[in-house]
Amino acid sequence: MSERFLFVLPVFLAAQALLVNWIGLAERPPAAPELSSIPDRLGAWSKLQDTPIAQDVASILRADRLLERTYVDRSGAWTADLFVAWFQSQRGGASQPHSPLVCLPASGWTLLTTGTAALVTTGGKFPIERYVTVNGASRAVVLYWYQTPRRALASEWRAKFWVVADALRDHRTDTSLVRIVIYTGNRPVEETSAAALRFAGDVYPALRENFPPLSSDRDGRSGFLAFAQ
Repeated sequence: MSERFLFVLPVFLAAQALLVNWIGLAERPPAAPELSSIPDRLGAWSKLQDTPIAQDVASILRADRLLERTYVDRSGAWTADLFVAWFQSQRGGASQPHSPLVCLPASGWTLLTTGTAALVTTGGKFPIERYVTVNGASRAVVLYWYQTPRRALASEWRAKFWVVADALRDHRTDTSLVRIVIYTGNRPVEETSAAALRFAGDVYPALRENFPPLSSDRDGRSGFLAFAQ
């Protein structure tokens, strides 16, 4: 990490926090969604169980809505863990998504590879984060992205940038972190990644339906407007 980045980073974070706080004076936070109403069936995937989130974990995350749920595909070959943390407002800087890069699937897991993958949806194609974690002989593929009323982003830094621009326009700063984990078992990583992307493609529209929509943009058009890396 360059010395220039180490200098610019705290300046950027401080400026972002100040701007969000200032914009927040006119913020109109939306009503919180009921994440439990996300369908039990998503395409070829069916709900297996909901996983209770420990109070100490919830206290650290400081999200307004949390969901962790396991789905299994029609063939029974793949099991996917879906985690969603929704934040009603980012004013104050404390209630913001934490990067999954610092929250591996379980203790003892370490990063093996990081990168991006293309998620294809009915609303377009956009990049999401993809990494592989390892714990002894076990491996898992993890996908995640940040989803706001206007865009989906792979990078947490772009998410921090866009929250200011979108707050000026919409008077709201709600956002969410979406994470998917599939364990490889004895299967190749690329095959596991393909299964995770299929699941993500079914999850994404369900979240679009569940999250609070935009009332309209400047031109009077409603809905999700843009993708950004």
